[in-house]
Amino acid sequence: MKTPLLSLLGLFAPLAIAAAAQPALTIYNQNFAVVRDSISLDLKQGENSVVYDGATMQVEPDSVILRDPAGNPLQILEQSYRNDPLSQALLLSLFEGQEIDFYIGEISKPDRIVRGKIIRSGYVAHNSLAMRRYGNQYAMTQMAMSSASGAGEPIIQVDGKIQFGLPGRPVFPSLGDDTILKPRLSWVINAPKPLKTEAELGYITRGMTWEASYNVVAPEKGNDLDIVGWVTMDNQTGRDFADARIKLMAGDVNKLDPNQMQVGDRLRAAGYAMAFETPAPQVTEKAFDEYHLYSLERPVTLHDRETKQVEFIRASGVKSEVIYVYDGAVIDWNRWRSYNRVSLRQNEEFGSDSNSKVSVMREFKNTKENGLGIPLPKGNVRFYRADGKQLEFTGENQIDHTPKDETVRIYTGDAFDLVGERKRTNFKVDTSNKWADESFEITVRNRKTEPVTIRVVEHLLRWNNWEITDKNTTYKKLNSDEIEFLVELKPDEERKITYTVHYSW
Repeated sequence: MKTPLLSLLGLFAPLAIAAAAQPALTIYNQNFAVVRDSISLDLKQGENSVVYDGATMQVEPDSVILRDPAGNPLQILEQSYRNDPLSQALLLSLFEGQEIDFYIGEISKPDRIVRGKIIRSGYVAHNSLAMRRYGNQYAMTQMAMSSASGAGEPIIQVDGKIQFGLPGRPVFPSLGDDTILKPRLSWVINAPKPLKTEAELGYITRGMTWEASYNVVAPEKGNDLDIVGWVTMDNQTGRDFADARIKLMAGDVNKLDPNQMQVGDRLRAAGYAMAFETPAPQVTEKAFDEYHLYSLERPVTLHDRETKQVEFIRASGVKSEVIYVYDGAVIDWNRWRSYNRVSLRQNEEFGSDSNSKVSVMREFKNTKENGLGIPLPKGNVRFYRADGKQLEFTGENQIDHTPKDETVRIYTGDAFDLVGERKRTNFKVDTSNKWADESFEITVRNRKTEPVTIRVVEHLLRWNNWEITDKNTTYKKLNSDEIEFLVELKPDEERKITYTVHYSW
């Protein structure tokens, strides 16, 4: 017979309830965090039972480290973790299929008790599927299924009739002595001598993440931008964190499946070595290993199931440029994936499809001189432009992690008054002499009332060895298989670009 946890702990003396001081968090943008608490221990010589009820519901138990910062040895003989704190919904799930009493109190009528059978409790476990806002398709599917099945609303049978919702206040039978009220870590610690200390507790928990987002405002005329960056933190761990010191790790940190990772590896991957550092003023940033670490200036209270935003960057007068790009080639790689390079270079249809859209790109330099100059974490960027006294939304996209002193270029949409056309005018291939010639005519038109410059990009994908043998305007080689023509257009002007490329192999 399994011995209840609290009864087992009662075999040792004394039983200590560990209290936590101000917590510290390092949150990763991959749905996990490192939690660091300082807990008071008052240990007697010999074996001590210690209970800590401040853990999250999604802690990875084998990631837990408990140590004395002064270096005194703490020999942990046993560690236990339980995360089934009592709630009405949980108790309903424990008694599914059984009858319990329901207390009904009505005005001007005597109180009464009815018996009801719990057909379905409606209990939904608190887990990482709640991280729905971060694009997890599996989580979305699970929530849709829960919604469709009516999860969250109990079904009770009373007097042979089925009803949604509880008929009254449920009255549950006793569950015994091993029930708990909060997620709990408990240890059996052997102390070689009496010890009173503020011990460090650290562990990894799932159910917490963060992301950056940026709002970019352009004036009615001109391209000097105002940029406000927000950090959005989401806590679905099952625990509140009051006045927590919070750091945010930006970068693609390798995180293995919890069941495949050793304790030491996990804590190194999560940066436990930086525990108990003092937060720096404002939201500051520093390089940490191959990543970047952002510290919030002031302690933040992050409640369970709460989404909280903190401003982390504000810049005015950021110089930017609007760039128009016509990339006319349309290649459906699903169509061509069964072809090898040899087949593609000889196929006349390859690269002949095109579109008429001219892309609008916004570009600015992430430099100190331009009002920025800090590593920008990955996130959504929303663009607005002033229209008199109002702001109008003009596009949205996402930037990747961008180091300082790099250029940010973001696609914001397609131009309404700019049009491109691309057509192939000639194709010849000589398999015996191992060459192919291909000619194109590209037309761009400006229907705006102001002049524009369009960057016309062409991809030379048939083979590695190529040469432009004929052209009607200059071009720039961007890389091994891309060239760019810079076309300046006056209002209502149209220009044609022609070129011939010679491939050899």
